[in-house]
Amino acid sequence: MTLSRRQLETLHKMLSLTKSQELTCDECQRNMAEFAETALAGDSIPENLQAIELHLASCGDCEEEFRTLLKALESDEH
Repeated sequence: MTLSRRQLETLHKMLSLTKSQELTCDECQRNMAEFAETALAGDSIPENLQAIELHLASCGDCEEEFRTLLKALESDEH
């Protein structure tokens, strides 16, 4: 199997984001609302929520749920 340059770059990026202790999807989802509110406020992400940011970068399912949550929170603000 041969990987394209883009695939290799994506793989490298994902590997660089991995940590020795990754969050599970359940752990990510428990704190996702706090993360979303922080992101919408434009505040910097505190250290205790940075693992969520990393998880979202590598988990399509949680990232999709996060985008849906952001849309819901944004519509509540209007």
